[in-house]
This record gives sequence, C-alpha cells and structure tokens, in this order.
Amino acid sequence: MDFELPEEIRALKDTVRKFVDRELIPLERKSMEGLDLKPEVRASLEQKARDLGLWMLDIPEEYGGMGLSMLGQVVVWEEMARTIAMPPRGPGVFGPEPMPLLFTLNDEQKQRFLLPVLRGEKRTAFAQTEPDAGADPGMMRTTAVRQGDHYLINGMKRFITHADKADFFQLVVATDRSKGSRGGLSVILVDADAPGVKILRGFEKVSGDVSYQIAFDDVKVPVENLVGKEGEGMKNAQTWITTGRLRQAAGGLGVAQRCLELATAYAKQRVTFGAPLSDRQAVQFMIANTFMETQLGQTYVYQTAWKADNKKLSRHESFIAKIHCTELGFHAADRCMQIHGGTGLTTDLPIEHFWRTRRTFMITEGAVEVMRSVLAREVFRMYT
Repeated sequence: MDFELPEEIRALKDTVRKFVDRELIPLERKSMEGLDLKPEVRASLEQKARDLGLWMLDIPEEYGGMGLSMLGQVVVWEEMARTIAMPPRGPGVFGPEPMPLLFTLNDEQKQRFLLPVLRGEKRTAFAQTEPDAGADPGMMRTTAVRQGDHYLINGMKRFITHADKADFFQLVVATDRSKGSRGGLSVILVDADAPGVKILRGFEKVSGDVSYQIAFDDVKVPVENLVGKEGEGMKNAQTWITTGRLRQAAGGLGVAQRCLELATAYAKQRVTFGAPLSDRQAVQFMIANTFMETQLGQTYVYQTAWKADNKKLSRHESFIAKIHCTELGFHAADRCMQIHGGTGLTTDLPIEHFWRTRRTFMITEGAVEVMRSVLAREVFRMYT
C-alpha cells in the first residue's frame, strides 16, 4: 500500500498552496463585493490561475480541460479552503464549474446545456432540497407529470445555492411518488426563465451566503430535457452529491490546517502570567487533538478520493469522510478561536469566518446525524 501522493499531484498541491499564500490570503476581507468577488479581483485571479496552468482543472480533456482525478481535485479544494478570500460556496477562479451530472447528458443536451456552461455563457444550479424533503428525498413533493411531448412540473424547492444567477436548473422531481426515492425520482433540466418558474425569496445564512426558495407552477418542459431515464434521479444526483461531500471534507481539512498555523503561531508569542500559551497543557491538548484529527482525516479523505477514481468507493466511505472532516473544520476553528481569546472573536482574523462557515457544512449535503444513522444500519449488517 502506497500512501504517498503521486509526484504530479504533490506538485499541484504545492502550486495551489503558493497561489493561496501569495494571491488570496493577502486579499482577505478586501476581495469581496457583497456575496461575490469584485469583478476586477476575479479577472486578475483568473488570469493568474491561467498563467499557472490552474484552469479547468476538473473538466475532462475531451472538453478542453485537464481531466484532474478526484484525488487531484481533493488536494486543490483542501488548499483553497485555507483562505476566506473566496465565496464560501463558489464559484472559484479556476474556470467553469458545470457539476459532474452534466457530463452524463446525451449529445443533444450537451449542446444546449453543458457546452454553454463550459464557454461561460450559462450558469446552472442543482435543485433537490424541499421544505419537507431535505435529508429524506423520498418525501419529495415536486412532481413532473408527462403530458404528451412535455412534462408539467409543480412544486417548491428551498435552500438552492446560486439559484439567483442560474440560467437553468438541474431539477430533481418525483415522476412516480408511489416509489419514493427507489425509482420514483428523476432529473429534468429546466430553464430559469421558463413561464411558471419564480424565485420567491432568499435565505441569508450564518455563513454569509444566500440560498433561495423557488416555486414551479405548471412549468412545461420538453421531454427531451429528461436526464437519462425516468426513475434514475437518485443515481444521477449522486454523481454530484458524492463529489460535494468530498469537497466539503477536503474543505474541513484545509480550514483545520490554517487554524493550526494561526493557533500555534499565536500560542508561541502570546504570554500570560509569565509564560507563553504554548506552555499551557490546556492549549497543548487543543493543538494536539486538532493535529491528530487532521492527520487521520487527510489520510482517509485521500484514500476515499483514490477509491472514487478507481470505482471502488462505497457510499458509507464518503459519509465517513464528510462527517469527520466537516466536524473537524468547525472544531478546529472553535479551538483556534478559544486560544486567541477576544482577538479570535474579531473580524481582524479569519477565525470567526471559518467558525461560521464550517458550521453550515455539518448540515448541508447530508446532516451528520442522518449519515450516522445510515452508517449504524450498515454496521449492524456487517456484524450480524
């Protein structure tokens, strides 16, 4: 068993770390305009990314990208999470982010939806969560009823990220509610400006970003916009959700590493009662625990990404990565804040931003309690 990163991925990791240290961390608290990067900052960072060869990293080579493996993507996400200079849920500065589901489209759909995204002409959002169907997609009430050559869609989606700027939605709907999530859900591509589509409100979250509630009222969509076959919705959605869970896990690792950098530096220079904080056992334990958990998490996330690349990944492994590392990111920020005392509560440092943002990832793309319940059922089967 070889636990070393391949040489080319180690080089990529080093390049992205230097990019973060030199270009992004100096811009913290200065790069954003509202919820987005300032246009001039985005243009500058994207050009620097191009110059470094950090462009369209995860796009398959056949579409002009680098075709980066999941392991490669994980190390990029890990390093990028060390800074708060970027929007907490993207978009980043390494080119278009079409979501993996779009690469499964048929040729005609790719012409209408995927390629415009890759050219920067369109943006998309993934819409699954509903007021009564978050962790339990089997309760989904947004329906798509086929009527001849089109579907008639009715329902509501909530907490949809980037919905306000999307040109089309990757919409998960119930095509047969009697089957629930086991064959009753489908994915349909819906234009954001289609008659009957309406964004009702935005939800400002503790992390500083906004997600949206969308109503679909007798929205007519051509049958040609169905992704794959009816009933394949959960299988199709997993192509994005599994990637999202690994991205969140990698983000937790990156935050933990930045918090270790901040906490150890401060503990060594901050003197109380005649001694530095680094001599205090309570502080030492917080640092040691964060370091141990980060090392364990990194090994597991890298292994999980390798398994995904080699088609060996089971669902519960992505659950473990997501649970451990999203909790790690929050706990690392919490300990870092405690070590810094009152200074850690201020916006002079990125700690409070990490603390707020990382708390949200313990809920989104699968609440950790739900995942633990699923894992428990798997464990009972394994040891029966």
